[in-house]
Amino acid sequence: MPALKSFFSSLLKDIIEVTFTLFKVMIPILILIKIVEELGGIVLLSELLGPLMQMVGLPDAMSLVWATTLLTNIYGGLIVLASIEHTLTIAQASILGSMILLAHALPIEATIAKKAGVNLWITLLFRVGGSILFAWILHLIYQQTDSLNQPAAMIWSSTIEQNQSYLQWGMEQIQNLFMVFVIISALLFTLKVLKLLGVEKLMAILLKPLLRLLGISQEATNITIIGVTLGLSFGGGLLINGAQKGDITPRDVFTAIMLLNLLHSLIEDTLLILLIGADFNTIFWGRIIFSVVVITILARVVNQLTPAFCKRYLYRSVVRTENP
Repeated sequence: MPALKSFFSSLLKDIIEVTFTLFKVMIPILILIKIVEELGGIVLLSELLGPLMQMVGLPDAMSLVWATTLLTNIYGGLIVLASIEHTLTIAQASILGSMILLAHALPIEATIAKKAGVNLWITLLFRVGGSILFAWILHLIYQQTDSLNQPAAMIWSSTIEQNQSYLQWGMEQIQNLFMVFVIISALLFTLKVLKLLGVEKLMAILLKPLLRLLGISQEATNITIIGVTLGLSFGGGLLINGAQKGDITPRDVFTAIMLLNLLHSLIEDTLLILLIGADFNTIFWGRIIFSVVVITILARVVNQLTPAFCKRYLYRSVVRTENP
């Protein structure tokens, strides 16, 4: 009984902390998006990013979802998606979900990579470019195989009324935020159960040989596994600490961070994207395969470059020097 009480007490605390933090970001964004919509900014954004969305087989309206995700986080993108009146196929949901998984929360996560010594522009180019490339490859595959054309089943959606009043819009957003709270609660509960069942440890065991094949050193392997399973913030923070202490070489930090840019939070983020009706094999196994192939190529290219070139354009040492 005490263990059960401790479990739910910890769960409730996590739910409150996560939702409070997210809502502090989401609510101003929703208001800003409404203002932008009223001023015609959504139409303009769709026109600007529309060709890119069309290139990967998505409706123009999805540009707002992706743009929001890039600047905020996955939750922000999903709540915007729920406010858009558009039905996606499973293929489209998988493509959009894959773009979101590879490129989100760039202001925060790119800063983490920078603190670890990785060039900021390389990180941004790698994540945004990788996101578009993966989406384009998936679009070609789905187009050639004519697969996953059924309507995607979203866990929650929003019924949009035309010419709705501001009060109606506000009530609708409150409903969406409540649904986010419910989803976060269920997600955190699931994550805690998976942890108790040892799923995270199992994933770490399976990933260890793969990371060694990518040339990531033993010192960086365990930290990278944490980032892959739990998130870039966790793994990136530990990599920064290891780099500052000089325990991990700048090149190993670079390779590990670039992998985490594409492949992190395999459990939580995957569960989130499943909520929009995406195909599990695409967003889980497809993401792993794509990330491994890209990082393998990157690692080989970097190994051919001179240390001087790498230190100037790719990464720098962040070893903390002691004051005399």
